[in-house]
Amino acid sequence: MEHNLMKTVKTVLVAGGAGFIGTNLCEALLEQNYKVICLDNFFTGTLENIAPMQENKNFTVIEHDICTPLDLKNIDEIYNIACPASPIQYQKDPLFTIKTSVLGAFNLLELARKNRAKILQTSTSEVYGDPTIHPQPESYWGNVNPIGPRACYDEGKRCAETIFTNYLHQYGLEVKIARIFNTYGPKMQANDGRVVSNFVIQALQNQDLSVYGTGNQTRSFCYISDLVDGLIKLMATDKECSGPINLGNPNEFTIMELAKIIIELVGGTTHTVFHSLPIDDPKQRRPDITLAKTKLNWQPQVDLRDGLKRTIEYFANKFSLHN
Repeated sequence: MEHNLMKTVKTVLVAGGAGFIGTNLCEALLEQNYKVICLDNFFTGTLENIAPMQENKNFTVIEHDICTPLDLKNIDEIYNIACPASPIQYQKDPLFTIKTSVLGAFNLLELARKNRAKILQTSTSEVYGDPTIHPQPESYWGNVNPIGPRACYDEGKRCAETIFTNYLHQYGLEVKIARIFNTYGPKMQANDGRVVSNFVIQALQNQDLSVYGTGNQTRSFCYISDLVDGLIKLMATDKECSGPINLGNPNEFTIMELAKIIIELVGGTTHTVFHSLPIDDPKQRRPDITLAKTKLNWQPQVDLRDGLKRTIEYFANKFSLHN
């Protein structure tokens, strides 16, 4: 009986498993007793992130760049989270970012086809660009500048969605597409340029918070545990549920509101200082999560203040920063 139970344990490949979202996903899958293979080229992911899992017998690490084909057997599910996701990171080498999205999609889809595995693509709210429809439903095609500085990521992810959809129609492969909105929490990189990590680090160091533009632009912030729960629920759906499905928190905040909450939670004498807005920076971003609610029975559980408290505690402990 025990032998039969062991055979039912699924093996899951997480491409980009040493990054922010990937690490948290690997931890959640291990807690649910999956066998997890973390695949990463460590461009933005770190060994430090996955160090606590290294002693788990169900956890394996493979250093590999998904721009290169790979041959693994006995894989049941694949999560593709392998792409630099913040502007500072993905603009360092725009062509590499595009290759990761496009060639990486082909290589992982071929791996899924050989293994007859389910495969989930983590797409992004960036496919909506600077939206003219608000909030953004999955039916909205977006407003993206194909030659702007963000296009390597935006268009790379849009193309990956096309590739995944064609593997679904052409080969009958079981694919899932999640469009992820702004996500934050433990294991974020301190220097990745995202607004939450920027503000938290600056506040903990009693520095002025850098606000780009007027601060009236809006974002919707989803705590990492909620996002991971949504990804796992999407993977567990039947074949007909291929997506895309928005995963994000529909509660919308201005950047100035976010700054004020973080200043209040950290304390100290921090103020805000204003800088010019980056090119093509979206003025508003908020997911319509009707599909996630109906198809996945999913909606975020962690409110912004609670999530920020946990994130502040993580960075304070990691860098010994306490106000």
